[in-house]
Amino acid sequence: MYSTGPTIRELPPEARPRERLLAAGPDGLQDRDLLAILLRAGTRSRSALHLADDLLRQFGSLRALSRARVEELSALPGVGEAKAATLVAAFELGRRVQGPDPVSRPVVRSAQDAARLVAPRLAHREQEHFCVLLLNARHEVIGLVETSRGGLNAASVESREVFREAIRRGAHAVILAHNHPSGNPEPSPDDARLTSLLRQAGALLGVAVLDHVVVGDGRFVSLRERGLGF
Repeated sequence: MYSTGPTIRELPPEARPRERLLAAGPDGLQDRDLLAILLRAGTRSRSALHLADDLLRQFGSLRALSRARVEELSALPGVGEAKAATLVAAFELGRRVQGPDPVSRPVVRSAQDAARLVAPRLAHREQEHFCVLLLNARHEVIGLVETSRGGLNAASVESREVFREAIRRGAHAVILAHNHPSGNPEPSPDDARLTSLLRQAGALLGVAVLDHVVVGDGRFVSLRERGLGF
């Protein structure tokens, strides 16, 4: 049986997560405190802090929790769809804010630059996600768009979806990127075939494909550097 304790309202103000954040900022809060703020309320027998503990215990770590789907989260007693949707949205915003800032327009000079920009969006995903980094003529980033997800191959990734936003925003070049959920970024034969097909499509549209980066767990591989599809 889970242990029960006082609700958050019964705690003194200095011990309540939201009040602590308002008074001193988020830095001093633990993972469970931040989760409790997102959950907002618990149940009759479980406070939001207890639900936060349950989530961390169930998934083993905050990183694993960040990859959970709404269905998995809402199956936990006391969470439900509304709280699950809030958590999924918060984690997704966290991933997106780590991506390239279109206002600052970072310059991509190498595969390492590209990987640094796309890895926060792609790493630690349970499915394959295919993204396109849009660059202007000076190789400044003007956008990062996701075009496909799931089992990715030359049949499932459509050229028109890959280049639609590039054409709309006047991109001079693109860098393709996707993740391997296994954590091993070694390219597959399908990755090389897909790269070759998209390079040909880009050439017809006047959009250069500079590279295709595969992201794994803390590592990446550049297909251009490997000579695969280029």
